[in-house]
Amino acid sequence: MSASHLVLAFASALALSGCTGGAGSSETDASATATTTTASSSSASETASETTAASESDTGTDTGSPGIDYNAAGPHPVANDRFVLSAGDRELLVEVWYPADPAAAEAAAAGQSIAEFVPEGPDREAFDALLAALSPAGTIGTRTQTSAAFAAPPAAGSWPLLLFSHCHNCARFSSYSLAEHLASHGFVVAAPDHAGNTLFDSGALLSDEFLMTRVGDLQAVVDALTGDDEALPSSLKGKGIVDASRIGAFGHSYGAATVGRLAQEDARILAAMPIAAPVESPIFPGTQVAAIERPLLFVRAEEDNSILAIGNNLINLNFMGANPPVWLVKVRDAGHWNFSDICGLTDDFAAGCGEGTRQTVAGEAFTYLDIDTARRLAGAYALAFFDLHLRDNADAAAYLASPEPAEWVEVSVRE
Repeated sequence: MSASHLVLAFASALALSGCTGGAGSSETDASATATTTTASSSSASETASETTAASESDTGTDTGSPGIDYNAAGPHPVANDRFVLSAGDRELLVEVWYPADPAAAEAAAAGQSIAEFVPEGPDREAFDALLAALSPAGTIGTRTQTSAAFAAPPAAGSWPLLLFSHCHNCARFSSYSLAEHLASHGFVVAAPDHAGNTLFDSGALLSDEFLMTRVGDLQAVVDALTGDDEALPSSLKGKGIVDASRIGAFGHSYGAATVGRLAQEDARILAAMPIAAPVESPIFPGTQVAAIERPLLFVRAEEDNSILAIGNNLINLNFMGANPPVWLVKVRDAGHWNFSDICGLTDDFAAGCGEGTRQTVAGEAFTYLDIDTARRLAGAYALAFFDLHLRDNADAAAYLASPEPAEWVEVSVRE
């Protein structure tokens, strides 16, 4: 299903449900005023007033916790490795990013071509052809070189685990910049290719049934990593690098809906970060934000030409209906793939890099937010969010309440 079909799916489902919205339309806005207030609420149904927190970045004050710069790479070189996991009748190719031994620093700095994520064969040939024919948007938006050492020994220690779920017909490495950033700060990030719904193997529908299949993929990955599964590569097996008591999840687009449902269904998930899509929607009736008893952080692209105002309005409603604590990070001039590493790889992934047309002002041409800025800010908020909820670092809350960079970000919080 293409990006245009994704829009039609949202529009059709919302029309049937009576929830409407479109380019330039009035929305249910979670932070409609320029000055907002942080609300306290004991239940998801209570009415709250929210605000965009005042920024300290204008004065150069570090709003992060002591010793942590959420925007900068962390102290660990990063490694990645992969394995094939049998999950029932599904074969999942899984990528894992993790803090590496200091000796891997030089190899991590050299990195690898993004093509190395794709196994040799017809898929690699097709991927190489895409890279060779990148459009102007793809030249801007597709990050072609990693900053990780393949199969390097892990750093000593046991680290929190984060699951990543990719977008519709995308790939496990769609947001590897975020994975590398988190791994450099002491997290293990694991991402499966959702078989039947990838760049090379498409056909699965946007449906509640397949959403649960994707959820099962993530659960199988948790089981494998926490159970030291035989399928794990030698770089990871027997190393005890995952702390099974500290697990979170983040996902983009269809992956956002996936991690929301995962947080609803699996008590092992302590926090979830949906990027550029709602969690509860008429497309996925089995997901109810009021049933998710874990912290959520929603990232909303204001110029999202894939889910449009319809989808962004739903993100607002999700934010207002979720159990506190919950955050909403709204990013100005950002498009649907602005936070990914495959923006512009194909025409379907072009909304978010280079030139575009606003969805908030019909027909108005503009330039999307610089993609490095978008990826950096998404990584910083992800790091602070999981630092707070998986490592109990209370100081991270200050960063989460601040718009950083204030020129592009608005933050609302319900506590």
